Amino acid sequence: MKIIRMDPQNPEKREIEMAVNILEDDGLVVYPTDTIYGLGANIFSDTAIEKVYSIKGRDYNKPLSVCLSEIGDINKIAHLEREEKVKELLPGPFTIILNKKENVSPLLTAGGDKIGVRIPDNLISRELSRKFPITSTSANLSGEPVPESASEIVESLGDAVDLIIDGGKLRGTHSAVIDWTTQPPKVIRKGVKDFKI
Repeated sequence: MKIIRMDPQNPEKREIEMAVNILEDDGLVVYPTDTIYGLGANIFSDTAIEKVYSIKGRDYNKPLSVCLSEIGDINKIAHLEREEKVKELLPGPFTIILNKKENVSPLLTAGGDKIGVRIPDNLISRELSRKFPITSTSANLSGEPVPESASEIVESLGDAVDLIIDGGKLRGTHSAVIDWTTQPPKVIRKGVKDFKI
């Protein structure tokens, strides 16, 4: 396991490429978002997804959200409706639940037909997910407090991950979750930012 310090405003291209290479090889990378540290794996690799569930001790009946680079990427994995409204929220501290497309593994969605997507207001996370979407679940053991720093992640996950990107101390509060498949959209979990749907 390796830890590298990265400037959230100006991440080095070489270090981003190194992290993406790890993700391409079914590795796991912890990365900062605009809310908490995420545990990233290539969503198109069931082997990598299995590692996320195993390391976290997460129930396979609980789906994993996905981190994307930009709004246009959503259409690659989910059916996006009312796009202009979504653009008002993303990038930002929100998880939008949409109907998934067939190319998304049922392992990722716990066998369901919906998927949660995130586009954090954090350049590191968006650069990591530019080539392919990555998982966006908190970098902790299931049921344990959410870590706010790289040192807390090491205490929780130890050497179970391949790389930790240290982006400094984060706020440690989850994103808001909005079910976009209903009309009107339904707030499932409140987050750090007030908003209107």
